[in-house]
Amino acid sequence: MDARDPDLKKELDAALQTRKELGAEYESELVDSFMDKVEQRFNDTADRHVRRQLAEQQMAAARGTRPYATGTHPDQAHGMGIGERFAFVGISLVLAIPLSAIGVVNEGLPGLLITWAGIFGVNAVHAAGGFSWLRQGRRPSGDRDGE
Repeated sequence: MDARDPDLKKELDAALQTRKELGAEYESELVDSFMDKVEQRFNDTADRHVRRQLAEQQMAAARGTRPYATGTHPDQAHGMGIGERFAFVGISLVLAIPLSAIGVVNEGLPGLLITWAGIFGVNAVHAAGGFSWLRQGRRPSGDRDGE
């Protein structure tokens, strides 16, 4: 899913136009409807990605090879598969919605900015491999740092 998805842009424009016509009393229903469409698009993209990965794994198994040696594929940086990275980002973005609302309700714009700075920071640290202490339990015993 491209960040500039024309279908989602059309849906957002339609939701904004509908809000102008109906007024603020229907705002929560319009936001819920739009978020359902975004979630559906996200799920469709994730499903396509998972199907593609499974097909690659099945092809590799049929050939008797491994698709990628551990840690050699760019999507497996720091020992994480693309699925794990995608899930982390997806979950953090889904959680960003209520966290943003809480930040805005309590502190306004500064609360929103602080919330998103935290979300960005957590994702940046995760992408950089900063959560190595979480992965240590998944490594073979002889593969740990310092051993």
